[in-house]
Amino acid sequence: MDAPAGEDDAVAEHAAAIVGRLDGKLSDIAESVQEILVNDFAEIGGNGELLDLLRDAVEGNLAAYLPAIRHRIPVEKIQPPTPALEHARRMAQRGVPANTLVRGYRLGHRTLLDRLVAEIAESGLDTDLGLRVFQRLSAVSFAYIDSTMEDILDSHQRERDRWLTNKSRLRAGRVREALEAPDVDVEEMTTATGYPFARTHLALVLWFDGPAAGDELNRLEHFTGYVCQAVAPRGRPLFVAADGLSGWAWFTVDDALAADVHSRVRSIMDAEPDAPRVAMSNPMRGLNGFRRAHRQALDVRATVLASCLPAPAFTAACDPGVQVAVRFRDDLEGARDWVCSFLGELAEDNEANERLRETLQLFLRYGSSFKATADVQHLHVNSVKYRVQRAIERRGRDVTDDRLDVEVALLLVSWFGRAVLV
Repeated sequence: MDAPAGEDDAVAEHAAAIVGRLDGKLSDIAESVQEILVNDFAEIGGNGELLDLLRDAVEGNLAAYLPAIRHRIPVEKIQPPTPALEHARRMAQRGVPANTLVRGYRLGHRTLLDRLVAEIAESGLDTDLGLRVFQRLSAVSFAYIDSTMEDILDSHQRERDRWLTNKSRLRAGRVREALEAPDVDVEEMTTATGYPFARTHLALVLWFDGPAAGDELNRLEHFTGYVCQAVAPRGRPLFVAADGLSGWAWFTVDDALAADVHSRVRSIMDAEPDAPRVAMSNPMRGLNGFRRAHRQALDVRATVLASCLPAPAFTAACDPGVQVAVRFRDDLEGARDWVCSFLGELAEDNEANERLRETLQLFLRYGSSFKATADVQHLHVNSVKYRVQRAIERRGRDVTDDRLDVEVALLLVSWFGRAVLV
């Protein structure tokens, strides 16, 4: 939007200076707006997996709007940022209505205007000039939002139309009914989907990282069938798309095979270099088990995504420490309190403490064996003894009386890193 004829050049110059104060702060502002949006509209963040895309969408919009002010670029010449269009498509894939996107943009716009008001207040401009500068900034921002929303909603609608034509959509609807409906006729649902809901289930969440290639869902469904055939050849998997890059799956297992099914799936994953990432539940029986297993697999995946650990290809609900991490994932303040309470000065964030924590964790895991720990870390036994003793000194007391609490604290650090350190 061009500056109106006769507009005071001082207003445009001061407006450019105000947005210039935001240079170098885009990432922080985008992260703040992202947090506000997710707090009000959780579905926009996709249970955690779309947080990075949402932040990039917010930052992309800011990066388009600010130069329009600085250089007086007409907003009709600005293309919507690619992450914003992709985020709209992902929302359509998940059944999030367009109205939620509109409300999200309104909230984000209001947050930006609040930030601009604060910048104007800090700039020292007199009241009249500050008001005219704000009018300029808000007029361009409203014009940008109005122009951009047309493309955002068009992208959402086209993706929604495409998604609804997918043959798997009907099956996905029945699966969501099985997951959410209060009264489900198990026999009728089994007939409709071809999946035996009364048996013992394993739930999986499968996804690919990185840029989309276009065939991810087919690959995920094929891999699900491959795993089911290898682990439970008499079973038939149930697969539905969660969005364009991830899927939900279930297959049934005989109770006699359930005990070692995770190790068998892990072996398959290790042998497949192009396998997707997988989060898997424990075996659970019946329709309630079908639902609980799915929630457990979702929790495992969300915890993996929130972790500072190197991204594992396969994570099972029964893996050591996973359920503890799941419980603390949404309470990192509580996790930090736990870590500080039981690690003392060993909870301070530095490289020396990191080495000590790693050695102490392995030492406790291997039954307080200096030799076993030394073998795992490829250290001399005396080096391990020194590190363990130094870790205890940093902690301030021995681990004899509260060993389990210390192990939990070390586990939380290994999962969430600096987020739970001081």
